[in-house]
Amino acid sequence: MPAATEVSVPDLGDFTDVPVIEIHVAAGDVVSEEDPLITLESDKATMEIPSPAAGTVRELRVEIGERVQKGSLILLLDTGGALTQPPPLTDQQEPPGQEAPDPVAVAQEPARRSAAAVPPSATQTSTPVIAVEPGPPADFEGVHAGPGVRRLARELGVDLAAMSGSGPKGRLTKDDLLAAVRGPVATTTGAQGAGIPEIPAQDFSKFGPVEIRPLSRIQRLSGLQLHRSWLNIPHVTHNDEADITDLDAYRRELDTVARAEGYRVTLLAFLIKASVSALREFPKFNSSLTPEKDALIYKSYYHIGVAVDTPDGLVVPAIRDADRKGIREISQELGAVSARARDGKLGLADLQGGCFTVSSLGGIGGTGFTPIINAPEVALLGVVRSRTAPVWDGTEFVPRLMLPLSLSYDHRVIDGALAARFARYLCHLLEDVRRLVL
Repeated sequence: MPAATEVSVPDLGDFTDVPVIEIHVAAGDVVSEEDPLITLESDKATMEIPSPAAGTVRELRVEIGERVQKGSLILLLDTGGALTQPPPLTDQQEPPGQEAPDPVAVAQEPARRSAAAVPPSATQTSTPVIAVEPGPPADFEGVHAGPGVRRLARELGVDLAAMSGSGPKGRLTKDDLLAAVRGPVATTTGAQGAGIPEIPAQDFSKFGPVEIRPLSRIQRLSGLQLHRSWLNIPHVTHNDEADITDLDAYRRELDTVARAEGYRVTLLAFLIKASVSALREFPKFNSSLTPEKDALIYKSYYHIGVAVDTPDGLVVPAIRDADRKGIREISQELGAVSARARDGKLGLADLQGGCFTVSSLGGIGGTGFTPIINAPEVALLGVVRSRTAPVWDGTEFVPRLMLPLSLSYDHRVIDGALAARFARYLCHLLEDVRRLVL
């Protein structure tokens, strides 16, 4: 048998010990280049590891729940065509002629055995009966749950193997765990969790036809991040507007040339350059609080996050070292990273290290909004569609193109006066494009 190609986990940025939450192939499967092999999940994002080449899977070397890092062996791949003989058996494989067990079914089997052992009277309650043991398994082997749920279960002393999940493919979610801990009696007067009362559940089907559509993976992950940021940061939003009449005329000239070369020059590239200049002028905006919340970490690099709308939800990749790039280079990179985001091809490294984020709704509309800060950043700039408005020039009203700006900031770090100066400085830069090259 010819030697097989070893397929390993690529560079994951700063992440190590990332759990495998899905395996998309089995021994004997034929895969094409870029086909997903496994899915990893960190606290910030999920990532599919694609096949580096076409071939046939000879042997899997990972399991669901196993933690991997850069260089961890995923599988052996025969790239010379289909296998001419059956792949070697492993401890997890059945002999020929027997159907291999479904990983999800295996993960749910302990829950089915536990449910079968519960008396009929207990199964009629609205909340599942959970077996609480003094020492639950350290890693809950065979349980289909993410690292956050496993960690919380260990803290609460709950055995996940005795539970059934409501997530995709029977996956246990945090809501499943919390519902089990709360028990069948729901409180209506007391606060839950972090002192926030739960929204009472309703059966909407009583009022008419309904359809349940699960949130995308990106929406589930970003939703937790946004909720955490909103609860932990005292948000304040400062609004201003910039006269971009001259800047937009210059942008249109650059865009005409760029179209012929296969990319676009949008206002976002100028906003990124202006943000870098403003961060240099007001370095507190390019900082983060220490974990103890008693000091600031000032950053000497300028990675600007860009909120990208995708079919599956919002993602925020970072344009790295934006201070070293011109409008042309930033515009080309924006086009490339936006395309990767929409195709679901962003890596974990693309989503790390942002200092300050720009969220633009200019292509849709609006007059202003309060963007949620992308923690651990301390500020975020939101822009909406520019509009032509009459502006007094000292003699008469003249039509000018005005751009509304919405600056959200962490009031623990930045006060209102500093935010107003930062926003005005941004407007000052945008109102004369020559200032962006100084």
